[in-house]
Amino acid sequence: MSSPGTEPVSTEDRTAHLQRETSESSIDLSLNLDGTGASNINTSVPFYDHLLTAFAKHSLTDLTVTARGDVEIDVHHTVEDIGIVLGQAIKQALGDKAGISRYGDALVPLDEALVQAVVDISGRPYLVHTGEPAGFEFHLIGGHFTGSMVRHVFEAIAFNAGLTVHVTVVGGRDPHHIAEAEFKAFARAFRQAKAFDPLVSGIPSTKGAL
Repeated sequence: MSSPGTEPVSTEDRTAHLQRETSESSIDLSLNLDGTGASNINTSVPFYDHLLTAFAKHSLTDLTVTARGDVEIDVHHTVEDIGIVLGQAIKQALGDKAGISRYGDALVPLDEALVQAVVDISGRPYLVHTGEPAGFEFHLIGGHFTGSMVRHVFEAIAFNAGLTVHVTVVGGRDPHHIAEAEFKAFARAFRQAKAFDPLVSGIPSTKGAL
C-alpha cells in the first residue's frame, strides 16, 4: 500500500491531436503535456520552428506540428493559426485540471536579454505583454519573422487555452535573443503550472472549476 502523498494525482492521458484547414493555412498538431520535450516541428517558417522547439523542450511537452500556409503573402496567417491550434490543444489536453499546480513563474536570461513570464491556468484568457524595445515589432528576425508576431502567438495561445499570461521583457538588445527568451520563459512558467502537485486535491480553485 502506498504511503500518503505518493499516489498518482491523475491517470488521465493528457494528449491532444487537432487539425485545422482554412483557405490560408493547413495545420496538423499533436501534443503530450506529460512528455520529455521531444518535438518535430515543420511550420514552413524557420524561426517559428526554432521558437516552438524551444517551447516544447523547456515546457517538457512533446509537440509535433506540420503546417503549410500562404507564406508567400506573409507568415502572419500561418504563425497565428498555429498559435490558435496550440492553445486549443493545450486546453483539450488539460482536461478538468484536477491536481495541477495551476500557477507558474519563470525568469529566463539569454545573453543580454532577460524575460519574466507568469502563467495561471485560470480558465480566464488574458494577456499582459510589455517591455519589448521600440522597433522590435518591425524587425525581421531571420529575414522573415516579424517581431510583432511574438505577441500574436501569445494572444492566440492564451485566449484559446484559457490562460492568464504575463510576459515582461526586463531587458534586451538582440531581437533573436528577446523573442527566444520570451518563449523559453513562457515554457518554463507553463511547465510549472501544468505540473501535478501531490498536495493538491481536486480542482485548485475555491470555485471548484477552472
